[in-house]
Amino acid sequence: MTHTKLSRRNFISSSMYTALTFPGLAVCLNACNSSENKQKEEKPAVSADPCNDFSQVTETDLKAREKLGYVKESPIADSKCINCQLYLPQKVSPSCGKCQLFKGPVVEGGYCTYWAPQIQG
Repeated sequence: MTHTKLSRRNFISSSMYTALTFPGLAVCLNACNSSENKQKEEKPAVSADPCNDFSQVTETDLKAREKLGYVKESPIADSKCINCQLYLPQKVSPSCGKCQLFKGPVVEGGYCTYWAPQIQG
């Protein structure tokens, strides 16, 4: 039984031999790889309503929202996401935006326990 030392040169040499001997293998591997890339590139379906689009929000992110006490309707009349310092309005949909504390859409009339009044400048 002979043991050959596996070196980079031997590996490249044997790889080239295999690629030249089995050219169909390279084509197959390339085709298989491109179909996997297409699946990865496809984005999940986006909701028609951006205020309810949670396609990019993980289960962990949803739990973080819950821990911060986020609700879609504020129980306090003068404390809403729209007048919170942490609210980030969106140009795409003026009725909802984002929050600096957690991921996902936030409605203007929402509220969380970290609500902070906007600083008037």
